[in-house]
Amino acid sequence: MRRDVLFWLGCAVLALVLALVTTLTPHRTWGACAAVGYAVAAELARRAPRPWSGRSALAAVLGAVVVPLALMVAAGAAQSEVYVVERSGALLLDSGSPYVPHPVGVDDYNPYLPGMALFGIPHALFDGTAFADARVWFCAVFLVSLLVAGRRSGRNSPGPGGGSGGRAVVLLAAFPAVALPLVVGGVDLPVIGLMCLGLALAGRGGTGAAAGLAMGAAAALKWTAWPLLPVGLVLLAVRAGRRAAVRAGVVAVLVAALAVVPAALADPHAFVEHVVLFPLGEGGVRSPAASPLPGHLLATYVPGGSALAMAALVAAAGGVGVSLAVRPPRTVLAAADRLALGLGLAMCLIPAARFGYLVYPLVLAVWFRRAEPVRAARRVGRSVGVGRGSCGAPKPPCGGWLGG
Repeated sequence: MRRDVLFWLGCAVLALVLALVTTLTPHRTWGACAAVGYAVAAELARRAPRPWSGRSALAAVLGAVVVPLALMVAAGAAQSEVYVVERSGALLLDSGSPYVPHPVGVDDYNPYLPGMALFGIPHALFDGTAFADARVWFCAVFLVSLLVAGRRSGRNSPGPGGGSGGRAVVLLAAFPAVALPLVVGGVDLPVIGLMCLGLALAGRGGTGAAAGLAMGAAAALKWTAWPLLPVGLVLLAVRAGRRAAVRAGVVAVLVAALAVVPAALADPHAFVEHVVLFPLGEGGVRSPAASPLPGHLLATYVPGGSALAMAALVAAAGGVGVSLAVRPPRTVLAAADRLALGLGLAMCLIPAARFGYLVYPLVLAVWFRRAEPVRAARRVGRSVGVGRGSCGAPKPPCGGWLGG
C-alpha cells in the first residue's frame, strides 16, 4: 500500500480515537469531522494514479479544517485562548491595554504580547458575524504568510519553485498537528507563519527591511517568536551582509516596540503580571500549561526544580547562541533547523509548557523541506505512471497535482 494512503488512514484513525476519548467538545467535533475527511482522502489517494494527489489533500483539508471550523464558528465553540484574545481586543480599544487589571481566575489571564490583541478587534467591532471570530484571522495570517514565504523564498528555499507553495500549504494545513489547532484555537499558528516568512525573506537577502518587518510582527505577538531574531539576523548577515542584518534588526525592534510599548505603558503592572509572571508560573494564579515535559517534571517533583529548569533553559539558549557564532547557518533550511532545535529545547525545558507548543519546531522542520514529498511523487510518477509517447518523448504524468 502506498505511503500517502497509509498516511491518510493513520490520520483518520488518530482523529477517530481523539473523538472517542476526549472530554472536550471542540476536540470531539474536530475528531468526528476530520476522521471522515481523512478517510475520504485515503480512498481518493488509493484511486489516484500518482501519490499525494490534489483531490486527496483537498478532501483532507475540507474534512479537517473547513467543515469543523465553520461548524464551531457558527456554534461559538472554541478553546479558551480564543475568548482571551477576543476579550483583549475589546480591552485594547476601551483602555489602551489588552490586560485585565486585576486577574482573579486563570481565564482572566492573557499571556500574549499586545500585538495578539489585534486579532480580537474584529470581534469587538463586528460581533455576530462569521468574520468576527479570531480563528478566521489566525488562519488567514498563517496561510498567507506561508504562501508568501513559499513564493518569495526563491532559490534559497528547497522548494521546486514558487508554484509549489500553495500545494505544500494545503498538505501542511491538513496535517493533524496543524489542522486541530487551526480549528479549535490557533493562537500559535500566525506566530509560526510569520516566523517562516521572516526566515524565508532573510534567506532571500535584499535590504533586510522586509525580513525585519515580518520578524518584528511575529515578535509583537508572543515571546516564543523572539528566538527568531538572532537566527534570522545571522542568516541575513551571511546572505546579504552586516548592513542588511542591522537594518532588519532595527526594523524588527521598531515594529515590535510600536505594538508592545504603548500597551505596556498603559498598565505596566498588568503587563508584567500577565506576560512575564504568569507564563513562568509565578503569577497570582498558576498556569494551566502542565504537560509532563522535562521542565514541568523538574519544577513539580524536584526540590528547586524550577531553578534547575531555568538554568537548563539558559544553558540551551547559550549553546544555540554559540553555534550561531561558530557555525552560522548559510541556508534557510539550516537556519530553520537551528531555530527548530532551539525552540524544541525551550518547549521541553520551560516549567509551564504544553505538548501543543511542539508545533513550532514541527512546522519549522517540515515547511522548509516541503519539496521532498513533491520530488518523491515525481520520482514515483516517472517510474510507474509515465510511458512513452509515439515519438519517444516522455508523457507528462496525469493527475499529479502535487508534482506538477
